[in-house]
Amino acid sequence: MSQYPDLQGKVAIVTGAGRRGGLGAAIAARLAAEGARVVIADLGAASGPHLPASAIGASDEMNAVVAEIRAASGDAIAVPCNMLDGTAVEHLVAETERQLGGVDILVNNAGVGYLMKPIVEMSLAEWDTVLGVNLRGVFAATQAVARRLIAQGRGGRIVNIASQAAKSAFPQASAYCSSKHGLVGLTRVAAIELAAHGITVNAICPNHVTTGLGAWQNAHFARAQGKTVEQYLAEMAARIPLGRTGLPSDIASACAFLCSEQAQYITGESMNVSGGEEYH
Repeated sequence: MSQYPDLQGKVAIVTGAGRRGGLGAAIAARLAAEGARVVIADLGAASGPHLPASAIGASDEMNAVVAEIRAASGDAIAVPCNMLDGTAVEHLVAETERQLGGVDILVNNAGVGYLMKPIVEMSLAEWDTVLGVNLRGVFAATQAVARRLIAQGRGGRIVNIASQAAKSAFPQASAYCSSKHGLVGLTRVAAIELAAHGITVNAICPNHVTTGLGAWQNAHFARAQGKTVEQYLAEMAARIPLGRTGLPSDIASACAFLCSEQAQYITGESMNVSGGEEYH
């Protein structure tokens, strides 16, 4: 039984949703379970040294995510999209309209969280990739979808997947933290500008979630601190009041709520979903 019946039949684009077991796939599956018609957007193919095959949702994996949603009686399609390419973002929204008749929800989940280096070692190309996907891409998608939502005249929902790194700083994460801090600012401006059109814009700020990307981060930061992954994770869990790291389902549940009519009077917020680790 759907927890949010008003999501039935809504059309939702979820970017960065093409990796099985990933955060975007979990969000898409939850929205589909609530009755939304979901667009799985991801890169589809590797694109240069900073967007390798190991870090993106390839077309076959995107199709596998779609198949899993359909096997659970959900409605989903896949549309490849490079968030660094404004024309590709426009195509994503146009293709959503063509195949599904419109759009009601945008979840900006696509992000680069694996280019982690000290400031003195990070190249400008790496910086540009992180800011390009995590912030510029979100702006492009927000702009394209907002224009459609305004034209449709029935309101809508935009949810940006930020991070605990939008609130707190971490070593080796200069580009990532900067992009996520910027995303909170973009969320707030968009919330103000789009409110008159019945469009709410909110951000979710998860702490660590062990997806495929999360596993890479575990190994990377454990190694940087001279610890085993097990030690690193145990110390992380110990500082979280609820005693564990986040699950994709935790973020998916928060997203479904913010997309629903139950959240109609919430906009411009940056919601911590961190087990009590982040509290401001």
